[in-house]
Amino acid sequence: MEDQSFPECQAQELFDEFVSASTCRAAMRSFSQLCEHLQLDPSTAERPLYRPIKRRLNYWRANGLWAKLDRRGAQEEYQRARACSDVTVRCVIIGAGPCGLRTAVELSFMGARVVLLEKRDTFSRNNVLHLWPFTIHDLRGLGAKKFYGRFCAGSIDHISIRQLQLVLLKVALLLGVEVHVNVEFKKLVEPAEDQHRHKLGWRMEVSPKNHPVSQLEFDVIIGADGRRNTLPGFRRKEFRGKLAIAITANFKNRNTTAEAKVEEISGVAFIFNQRFFQELRQETGIDLENIVYYKDDTHYFVMTAKKQSLLEKGVILQDFADTELLLSRGNVDQNALQAYAREAADFSTNHQLPALDFAMNHYGQPDVAMFDFTCMYASENAAMVRQRHGHQLLVTLVGDSLLEPFWPMGTGVARGFLAALDSAWMIRSWAQGAAPLDVLAERESLYRLLPQTTPENMQKNITLYSVDPTTRYMNTSPLTVTPAQVRHLVDTGEEAGLTTDCSDIIRLPSPRYIRQESFSQSNQLLTWCQEQTCGYHGVNVTDLTTSWRSGLALCALIHRYRPDLIDFDSLDKSSVEENTRLGFDVAEREFGISPLMTVEEMSSVEEPDSLSMVMYLSQFYQLLKDSPPPAGEAAHCSRSAILQSFEEEFVGGASRSRVRLMANQLQAKLDESSSTCRTSSSPVSSSCSHICFFCKQRVYVMERLSAEGLFFHRSCFQCGSCSSPLRLASYTYDQHAGQCTHTPLLHPCLLLGFSFTWEVSSHVRLPVEYVYSRYYAALNPFCCAGLGKLDNPPLMQQWFLLVQQKNALVRYEAELMIFARELELEDRQSRLQQELRERMADEEQLAEERLILEEMLEVVEQRDSLVSLLEEQRLQERQEDRDLEQLMVSGGLGLTWT
Repeated sequence: MEDQSFPECQAQELFDEFVSASTCRAAMRSFSQLCEHLQLDPSTAERPLYRPIKRRLNYWRANGLWAKLDRRGAQEEYQRARACSDVTVRCVIIGAGPCGLRTAVELSFMGARVVLLEKRDTFSRNNVLHLWPFTIHDLRGLGAKKFYGRFCAGSIDHISIRQLQLVLLKVALLLGVEVHVNVEFKKLVEPAEDQHRHKLGWRMEVSPKNHPVSQLEFDVIIGADGRRNTLPGFRRKEFRGKLAIAITANFKNRNTTAEAKVEEISGVAFIFNQRFFQELRQETGIDLENIVYYKDDTHYFVMTAKKQSLLEKGVILQDFADTELLLSRGNVDQNALQAYAREAADFSTNHQLPALDFAMNHYGQPDVAMFDFTCMYASENAAMVRQRHGHQLLVTLVGDSLLEPFWPMGTGVARGFLAALDSAWMIRSWAQGAAPLDVLAERESLYRLLPQTTPENMQKNITLYSVDPTTRYMNTSPLTVTPAQVRHLVDTGEEAGLTTDCSDIIRLPSPRYIRQESFSQSNQLLTWCQEQTCGYHGVNVTDLTTSWRSGLALCALIHRYRPDLIDFDSLDKSSVEENTRLGFDVAEREFGISPLMTVEEMSSVEEPDSLSMVMYLSQFYQLLKDSPPPAGEAAHCSRSAILQSFEEEFVGGASRSRVRLMANQLQAKLDESSSTCRTSSSPVSSSCSHICFFCKQRVYVMERLSAEGLFFHRSCFQCGSCSSPLRLASYTYDQHAGQCTHTPLLHPCLLLGFSFTWEVSSHVRLPVEYVYSRYYAALNPFCCAGLGKLDNPPLMQQWFLLVQQKNALVRYEAELMIFARELELEDRQSRLQQELRERMADEEQLAEERLILEEMLEVVEQRDSLVSLLEEQRLQERQEDRDLEQLMVSGGLGLTWT
């Protein structure tokens, strides 16, 4: 009897050893011994691997863990581990950080074969991560409490990186992930050109070179190796703020009673507790902007120190303007840095920690570090597809490789987990045969949501979260990125350029049919214009250019729907400029359709620019096509009616607040005297539609805006006082100064109430502007020759792409400002709540209590307004892109706004 029970007892001991393992090497060794003892070969056994282990290991302590894994594996999206197993998907993940491991876990639940590479065999990062509620729930569902008993006990909402890696590593091993440590990814190896002799797919070069994984063929590769990202093809955006120097320090936690009594500091900033930081500076000479303290395996402190303080305390030896030189190892006194961190930690905990001995890092040195977090990096795209010699490879990023966190907000691991789930969902679609462009479009749409995600704007029921994005995000449809917009993310290995033929990988219609469809749409616009102007004396529309030179056709089109606006019978065919000016003015005033060229350009050339005319007339078509013209004078529409029609038919419900504001501005302008109206349009005579009014450079029609008779680049339309971007719906024009400014009530500095700004780094802008200028030079001869007939669509397509990239940077910049302000308001609200509680305890301070309550309500209203502002901004941007794309399609341009 004892002989029979001995193997079972030994298996239980091995399982306990695996669960309690405190290092990466110990966990992998004990798991290997457990599988060997149970006579299981992890490479060939059933997936998920814990199921055969469960059948062979009868142990009551393991039953709770099996129940949690069974419950998670039963989610319908996994299809009982067959979502990626019908056509077995082979995935390689580079990096065993929290996000790489979390991705491996998710893919294993779906039945994919996952191989994970880690160049080290130790988990040594003591730094502590803040967890959002959904990440806590997610990890509990994976059995984190079974592996780490102190996980989020009580009100604790954080965990050290090392412990999180250990938890996820153990879960990954139980699910069957092949983990290879001390193996470093070097580069991708393309499939052999001669597939008849060597039918080999995508492989990789690793170090050591003779490692068996170098012969592995795979379909998906995921970069999770942090900022260093070794996967080529992904360009990064850099967002740079003011100089910010962070110090992290980990002190030994001996788990004594005295240490347990010390309160954590979830985040104290100078602007909210000035007295604390002033006392710190007076007593110690240490000058900080903020400080955080978490108690976990170590006492973890992170603080932002001011440069002058570090110089005065001798931490930084010499001042340099260059940040890399400033914080280089040779310019930092490590002993002074340790003393600085120890003194700051001691003061911030009110001298309650009995001993402040540094924990050791993986180099065997005190775990204290100083680094620059002035810059934040983000990949421009989340995924791409590569094809060589008939073999496809899906490439994607997660974790810091994709989006670096802004650490004071505690977003790193939460958004990292969201990206891991989004990537797993993409791979699921890929495995089930979805078109590559559809897969990439959905992934890029979700990636655009990621930087703005907070616990407040996600789905509220975290118990329903799954790999399906609709269970986590509030707004996932319609997709903000279309398949046509991600064509550049498909790499077929041919020479880079717009003429690359992707027909063998992208399921798109033949270019012949696309061109035929474009001609059909162009004819549809011409036919509609002919129908609306038929019967008007002196008007004969035969094309979309020369037939409109006299201005009569435009006036006839307007008169057709609004006979009250123009007395067509009084127009003189020879008064070309007057007719054109009348049509332009009425169209802009009554319909909100801005001209795309000046009156002089329209009347002086033999043939107006075809692209401009198609764009201009398409706006009338979109606005009026579904509105029947009035039967007679009695049926004419009121001004408010046509504005309402414009709102409902052309702009759509998503931008109604913007349209309502535009309507109010139009109404105010109409109430002005006729002389004022004439004066406001006078700049037209001095403006040229192909020259930007502000920068005096060429401006092409697809990137052009118009206001007050002026034409300019979208990026040049900036406030004259603060240089922030303006919107057509919220600006005022100073005719004497020749500049535009924000409407006072909508000025961002008044609305946001802070001076925090981000600059888009020259590392981002310079490459874009270099290509921008190159294509400008290529386009210039065509436009200067007066052609403008889309003689070179590939160049125009590239131009549109560059304009979109610039707009995306501006939008991302604005959103970062809003989030920073939201963080400040959140801290301010917390401080006010604390002050309110203190005042409520004293009956003599009722007046101050009331003032604090009013201030707190004001803060709440400001936070709500920020959320509304951000949502309205997204809707406006989405609608602007959609409208522009619709115009290009309806205008028969055969181009795609990407």
